[in-house]
Amino acid sequence: MENNRKSVRDAALDLLETIEKKQAYSNLLLNSVIEKNGISKADIGLLTELVYGTLQRKWTLDFYLKPFIEKNKKLQSWVVNLLRLTVYQMVYLDRIPDRAAIYEAVEIAKRRGHKGIASLVNGVLRSIQRKGFPSLNDIADPAERIAIETSHPLWLVKRWISQFGVDDTRKMCEVNLTAPVQTGRVNLTRITREECIELLRAEGFEVEPSGVIPEAIKCLRGNLASSAAFKDGYLTIQDESSMLVAYALGVEEDEVILDACAAPGGKSSHIAEKLSNSGKVISLDLHEHKVKLIVKNAERLGLENIEAQKMDSRKATGHFEKEAIDRILLDAPCSGLGVMRRKPDMKYTKKEDDLFQLQAIQLKLLESVSPLLKKGGTLVYSTCTVDREENQEVIGKFLREHDEYEGDQRLADRMPEAVRPLINGYNLQILPQDFGSDGFYIACLRKKVE
Repeated sequence: MENNRKSVRDAALDLLETIEKKQAYSNLLLNSVIEKNGISKADIGLLTELVYGTLQRKWTLDFYLKPFIEKNKKLQSWVVNLLRLTVYQMVYLDRIPDRAAIYEAVEIAKRRGHKGIASLVNGVLRSIQRKGFPSLNDIADPAERIAIETSHPLWLVKRWISQFGVDDTRKMCEVNLTAPVQTGRVNLTRITREECIELLRAEGFEVEPSGVIPEAIKCLRGNLASSAAFKDGYLTIQDESSMLVAYALGVEEDEVILDACAAPGGKSSHIAEKLSNSGKVISLDLHEHKVKLIVKNAERLGLENIEAQKMDSRKATGHFEKEAIDRILLDAPCSGLGVMRRKPDMKYTKKEDDLFQLQAIQLKLLESVSPLLKKGGTLVYSTCTVDREENQEVIGKFLREHDEYEGDQRLADRMPEAVRPLINGYNLQILPQDFGSDGFYIACLRKKVE
C-alpha cells in the first residue's frame, strides 16, 4: 500500500505543478493523470481529495506555512506545492497520521531534489509539528479573515460583503470549499422520476429525489454519466439551479424558442422536454464542435424539436425575422463565480476587471437578440455567477435603454415552490448555500404589447 500511496502523492504533486504553471483546469487534468499513472480505483478518491483539497485551500495553507518558510525566499515551486500538500494532510485529513504524511514528503523531496531540499522539507514539517500553526483568530479584519480562512481573493470577498453582507459571504465561501453533489434531470417525455430512480437503484446507484425541482434527482454514490439510464436517454446531468431556467421561460406547446448561447445543450433539451417534443428550440453556439454536442445530446434524449446552428448570437438580428420568436433564453457568458467549487483553480486566476469586460459582451448579446422576440413574449437572462455587475446591473441598464421591455413579475408563479422565497420581483439570485446548488442568476423580462 505504501508504494501505491507514494505514487498517489507524486501524481498529486505533478497535477498541482501543471495547474499552477499552465493555468490548466484541474477537472480536465485529473482523469489523464489517473490513466497515465495507473492509479488504482482504491486510490482515486485519495488523489482527488489531495489535489482538490490543496487547491481549494491554497492561501490558507500558505498562511500556515509562512512563519516556517519566510527565510527561504527562493524555494522552487514544486517544493512549495509539496509543503502545501503535506500541510493539507496534517490539518484536514484525520485518517492520515502526521508522521506518515511527513515521511512521504521527505521521500518525494529526496527523489525529486537533493539531500539539502529533503533536509529543508523535513525541518519545516518537524518545526510545524513542534510549534503548531499560527492562529486565524489573530486576523482582525473580517474580510481578510474570511479571505484567508476560505482561500478566496480579498477583492472578491470585499465585493461580496458589500453586496450580500458578511454572514452570507462567509457561508458562500465556506460552501465553495465543499464538493458538489451530482444532480440529474429526468427526461419526463420518456420516463417518470420514480421509474428512473428505480432503474438507477437497480444499477447500484445511490439516488434520491430532489426537494427543489420536481424532475430532478440527487446522486449520492456513483457517476450518473456511466449509467444505462443516462446512455438510454432517460436523464441529463445538470445542476438544479440551471434547471430553473426552463421554468422561468414558462413555455407552452408548439412555441418557437431561441436558446442564444446553448452549448452543451442541457437547457435546450430541458426546454424541448417541457414542449413535450413539440414546437421548436433553435439552439445557437459560436463553435462547431459545441453545436455537435447539442445535436448528440438531443439524439440521445430522443428529442426531435431541437435545431442546432453555428452562429455568433451577437449577429443574430441579421439572421432571424424580427418579432418571430415566442420566447428567448440568453444564458450569457459570465465569470462563473457561482461554479467556483467545481473549478477551485478559478479563484486564483480571476481578476476584478474580468467582470467589467463581460458586462459589455452581455449587453451586446441582449441588444442583438431582443428585437427577435414577439410582443408579449418572454426573455430570460441567466448566468452562473454571483455578482451584481453581471446580473442586476446588466438588466437594469438594458431596461433603462429599452422601454419596450419590462420586468416580468410572473416569475414566482412559474417557479417550483421551494425557490419562490428567493425571488425578488423579476429577479432570482441563488447563492450556493441556498439549497446546495451552483450560484445562479435569472431575470425574467417581458416585451410590452403596446
